[in-house]
Amino acid sequence: MVKEITVQELNQLVKNKEDFQLIDVREEFEHDISNIGGRLIPLGKVYFHLSEIEKDKKVVIYCRSGRRSADAVKLLQDAAGLENLYNLKGGILAWSAEIDNTVSTLL
Repeated sequence: MVKEITVQELNQLVKNKEDFQLIDVREEFEHDISNIGGRLIPLGKVYFHLSEIEKDKKVVIYCRSGRRSADAVKLLQDAAGLENLYNLKGGILAWSAEIDNTVSTLL
């Protein structure tokens, strides 16, 4: 099962300056167009960057719509047994629609 976090919950983490890791699993060209501050680790490379993913704090993973990030969470849970991972429900599309409409959703 993939745990999820809403864009409102993520926004609260940011506002409260909580200690968490934010990872963007989109491709570099997508990240260049718009991002919300996450570290770029494209989905196809996420397994190879396992050592860079925090094990002792909340890790929120996002993509454009939430599909690739859900796949990344599942892959990392299965491969490394990590239980501190959360998929950003709705991804950048939801962030732009509900939190910050200056974040581009165009490709």
